[in-house]
Amino acid sequence: MKINRFFAYLLATLLVLNTNIAFAADRYIVVASTTSTENSGLFSYILPIFTEKSGIEVRVVAKGTGKAIRMAQDGDADVLFVHHKPSEEKFVTEGYGLQRFDVMYNDFILVGPDSDPAGVAGNSDITAAFKQIADKEALFASRGDDSGTHKKEQGLWKKAGVDYEAASGKWYRATGQGMGATLNAAVAMGAYALSDRATWIAFKNKGDFSIVSEGSPLLFNQYGVILVNPEKHPHVKAEEGQAFIDWVLSKEGQDAIASFKLEGEQLFFTNAQ
Repeated sequence: MKINRFFAYLLATLLVLNTNIAFAADRYIVVASTTSTENSGLFSYILPIFTEKSGIEVRVVAKGTGKAIRMAQDGDADVLFVHHKPSEEKFVTEGYGLQRFDVMYNDFILVGPDSDPAGVAGNSDITAAFKQIADKEALFASRGDDSGTHKKEQGLWKKAGVDYEAASGKWYRATGQGMGATLNAAVAMGAYALSDRATWIAFKNKGDFSIVSEGSPLLFNQYGVILVNPEKHPHVKAEEGQAFIDWVLSKEGQDAIASFKLEGEQLFFTNAQ
């Protein structure tokens, strides 16, 4: 009889433990984000702070902004955290997201070899720099992956009056890859490339490359966060996702983002309203 009672107690204890483990395992969200937030190390820095406070694990899937948005549209993420405001606003307007919030910003930069074959070094007029690269037919490495950086680059070619598509495979080379891989390709080819500043600072294979153009207002790079609409996808973890968004927008979250630095440089500047 005592043995039976012992096994009954043991079984009850195991059931409670399994229930708690299952509950804990369910306390996670999926965030569809960009390669820049992941590759820069920002998420590795701030997410443990959020998880310790909330008990919610954050699983990041880092893709180009276009692919991250499509992932969220398909209901494969709870939160969207990207950097192409027109696409984000369209995501909300079409009912895929509830509300978009500004979180932080940095800027894009043009990098290139120190030999500067297009003669653009020091030119803060980014459209003039792009036009000069095209006129000189200097090599340019594009992500070509529908990311936020790629979308920004396409807009700059348009403003410069350059038909970059006609030059595809000639001086204009699309890698179809993320920012780090594209920078590696640019260095290997001696090609110019547009990069977000955070990824450039974290990039270790700079070789003889440096920033050749920066500071234009056109290079402003805003990041936003959106909860995926649970009415579109009922399995979305709205409560946990909103808890993450609330934290990111809170003073604690904003301070965590602002305190993230590499080589003494602040990579992201907060502007949540």
